[in-house]
Amino acid sequence: MHQDKIQDAIKEVRKVVVGQDRMVNRLLIGLFTNGHILLEGVPGLAKTLTVNTLAKVLHLDFNRIQFTPDLLPADLIGTMIYNQQNGDFEVKKGPIFSNLILADEVNRSPAKVQSALLEAMQEKQVTIGETTFQLDRPFLVLATQNPVDQEGTYPLPEAQVDRFMMKVHIDYPGKADELEVMRRMANMSFSSEVQPILSKEDVFDIRDKINQVQISEPLENYIIELVFATRFPEEYGLKEEAKYIQFGVSPRASINLNLASRAVAFMDGRDYVLPEDIKEIAEDVLNHRIILNYEAEADNVNTRDLIQIILDKIPINKSVTLK
Repeated sequence: MHQDKIQDAIKEVRKVVVGQDRMVNRLLIGLFTNGHILLEGVPGLAKTLTVNTLAKVLHLDFNRIQFTPDLLPADLIGTMIYNQQNGDFEVKKGPIFSNLILADEVNRSPAKVQSALLEAMQEKQVTIGETTFQLDRPFLVLATQNPVDQEGTYPLPEAQVDRFMMKVHIDYPGKADELEVMRRMANMSFSSEVQPILSKEDVFDIRDKINQVQISEPLENYIIELVFATRFPEEYGLKEEAKYIQFGVSPRASINLNLASRAVAFMDGRDYVLPEDIKEIAEDVLNHRIILNYEAEADNVNTRDLIQIILDKIPINKSVTLK
């Protein structure tokens, strides 16, 4: 059973990472639905460690790229080099040619590098010289960014952030989890070795299974209602919230809500989607797609609060009004 293997993989990650089950769950959902993930949290919350550990458990090719202000697109995708022996130019592929890419502190690199990465995410291919190369499958970008230190950073434009399936906010661990973290990491003989559980074939099989998970028409309509409530909040009785929203979510939101909710259902051992599956994943899929105005910033209103209000306000059985 694939669900058993998924649980075994999560248990392996837990041998190293403490208290980040939600982050691991979202990373697996991204892998199983072919969606890239953006992790946001202050330093020291095991973002990089979690991705590193998960890569070992997945038995996939993995590369970590530390984004810095002096990074060039060629450092990412590769370049042409001159071979003096035969007098020809040869392609030297960059670290982007892997199954899992950890783009660490993606907001530390300038726009050209970010664009090269995000183009590879969207097109699943890169062009070096005059030759286009298809990237390995599965191909998943797991990017991290630090929301606190803004000096020397280049924030991702909203249109590019939209290409990430989910933006996952990582919070501080609880007291019990932090105590366990301290005990493990203060032990200098602690081993971070884990066993590979899931192969490429398993990932492709799981994708096929998720594709067969059923989502009813009322729940499809519910997704559309959630999406339209971010675009036309006043029509949904959200007059107070409407003054904070500059732009609602893009059509990628409805696509990814559908995919992610089916992945949640599959990982729970079901072949059908429940309303709770959509609600569980809604914040991570929508939070980076709602663009707030300056008034929201002045009133200390964030997208997560607005999403919760929308979820509370929109009934599941409401019919869709197509515009």
